[in-house]
Amino acid sequence: MSTPQWHEDWFPELRDERPWVMEEMIDSEPPLAARIASNKKLGQTAARIAKKIVEAHDAGTSISVVGCGTSEHGARAVAVQLDEALGHRGVRVAGRQALEAAIDPAPAGVTIGISHDNGTRATMLALKAAREAGQTTALITANNEGGCSEFADIVLVTPEKDKSWCHTVGYVSPMVAGAVIAAHVAGKDLDAAALEQHLDECRGLKPQASEIAKNFRDIDRLIVVGGGYDRITADELVLKVEEGLHLPSAARDLETFTHGHLPACDEKTGLVVVATEHHGRARRTDRGRLLLRAARHVGMPSAAILVPAVEGSWGRELTNAGRMILPHAAKLTPTTSALTASAMALQVLTLELVHDRGTYPDLIRREQAPWREAAAILEGTEEW
Repeated sequence: MSTPQWHEDWFPELRDERPWVMEEMIDSEPPLAARIASNKKLGQTAARIAKKIVEAHDAGTSISVVGCGTSEHGARAVAVQLDEALGHRGVRVAGRQALEAAIDPAPAGVTIGISHDNGTRATMLALKAAREAGQTTALITANNEGGCSEFADIVLVTPEKDKSWCHTVGYVSPMVAGAVIAAHVAGKDLDAAALEQHLDECRGLKPQASEIAKNFRDIDRLIVVGGGYDRITADELVLKVEEGLHLPSAARDLETFTHGHLPACDEKTGLVVVATEHHGRARRTDRGRLLLRAARHVGMPSAAILVPAVEGSWGRELTNAGRMILPHAAKLTPTTSALTASAMALQVLTLELVHDRGTYPDLIRREQAPWREAAAILEGTEEW
């Protein structure tokens, strides 16, 4: 493909056929996760961050993880892993949207920013506000140079930059870095080999994802539902679908969806229910089964991303569009196992949807002038 005039050097590589860059990024994630988990220098930095987190927890001060877009979802995934490592007691670790954290910083404690490129302005402002409020600040990034570093006391650099703007590595990398920090908080080891094998098994779910994509071929919008930390997965899947397919989508909490949203849904509305959260599993499983029954009654094509513990409780007739059954990694914590598996599953599903619909994911529609110009409006100023 010849390079058009609008394509700049820092844009993703422009391709006119598969494999898309996003596809190569997904395939790189299992060994990348192992590199992050086993890197000694990264582990030393993670230990420094973990020490500050434990000190803040013992002092009863705030602990926040902040970001924007995919990095916000990564931040929330880091937060729940840290909370698990701290025993779900005392001060709870909060995953926050960076702009809101910049507007309302806590007076003491720790704020960890997630910015894959180290330049997200809202995240930079959140770290700046946290430092000015007297907090210790840290940054997880794939770029060791950038504006966010200026306001971070500790910078943890992951080893690979995402080369597609439909970010996948940009989600998994901070999540795994968070698992490394959480392991130090808990005084345990993170098994790099088990993590790599786990993600590789999840990457093998492409046939199930392809089935769902075919059964979603005629939908004109998508709803993704999840409770607990499954809501993080739901939010990230919605973002990938809107970036890669340009298909209007929305994420809902498991219980929230049952209160008034169903009248807007019909046979043109696809549904994905995510069910991997281990806390309160029995109650969420029961509620999810009722939701799927209601969705079937109004004709919604329905699919699920779920774990074996839930599979037997939901009849196949409830997921007429298909299901992706995630493996469990016994050597990982329940939260890390579920979140990393769900990350791979949602990315593989997005990719199969992209293939089925024939869209181009890597430039998230900026190969088209109106969307490129709209992005410039949002990103081209530092006046806020």
